[in-house]
Amino acid sequence: MAALSSMTGYARASGTVPGIVFTCEVKSVNSRGLDMRLRLPPGNDALEPELRKRIGKAIVRGAIGMTLSIDREGAGGDVVINRQALATVLEAIRSLGDIDARKPSVDGILGLKGVLEQKETPLAPEAEEALQSAIYAVADRALGDLIKARREEGKALSVILLERIDEIAALTKAAELHPGRGRDAILEKLRRQVEELTAASPALSEERLNAEAMLLATKADIREELDRLTAHIAAARALIAEGGPAGRKLDFLSQEFNREANTLCSKSNSVELTAIGLDLKAVIDQFREQVQNVE
Repeated sequence: MAALSSMTGYARASGTVPGIVFTCEVKSVNSRGLDMRLRLPPGNDALEPELRKRIGKAIVRGAIGMTLSIDREGAGGDVVINRQALATVLEAIRSLGDIDARKPSVDGILGLKGVLEQKETPLAPEAEEALQSAIYAVADRALGDLIKARREEGKALSVILLERIDEIAALTKAAELHPGRGRDAILEKLRRQVEELTAASPALSEERLNAEAMLLATKADIREELDRLTAHIAAARALIAEGGPAGRKLDFLSQEFNREANTLCSKSNSVELTAIGLDLKAVIDQFREQVQNVE
């Protein structure tokens, strides 16, 4: 049975092939869906489709950032002049005119960033294929470690979520047992409200009074809200026990929790029952805040 996973984590893995060292770093944070951002060294764009495919297979939800660095020191290469960059620098020097300053030397110009570039010697096809395979293996290892990190944090999240659910269950039970929702309390409130209606409109017919009384009695009954809260509590516990990517379902349940708590407060016929409803809303907000971290 899979555990819940957090959407937050970090992992790093490295590998080598003859003359080349490479490192893959991957981190994730909260997101409504799966958002992938890759940073690859120049000239390695061909790796991106396969890396995206592997991320998509490993992770369901979260903003994933993957950075690949490749050090080909020792692989050889040629130093060449970037003619376009050099022309830009020379034009800038000419535009200065006769400014009283020492003219830049050749080595000073060549030392400017971008004027000289090192072109790496292309690898043989077999070596390039071996490098790509090794990079994919390291990326898989980094993704595996990221998943482990997210699951470890998911275990801690599960404990917190279950604690909040226990508090919601205790407050739901307190609301159910509160004297304010008992038959006598509801009848007393109903009697007072009917008296207020009669005083305000003495001409109300008995049929109208009965209809108003029925409406008031319906509004005062929170049985339906309590039953729904109990059902949502059971569903939340089941989702956490089942594990896996349950974040969206738990977020939906938190909205349903909040809806029932709001209705309970609006139907309350006592200050104490309203206080229970407000406490419920506070705990539900804490629950939903933590749910935002769940994959």
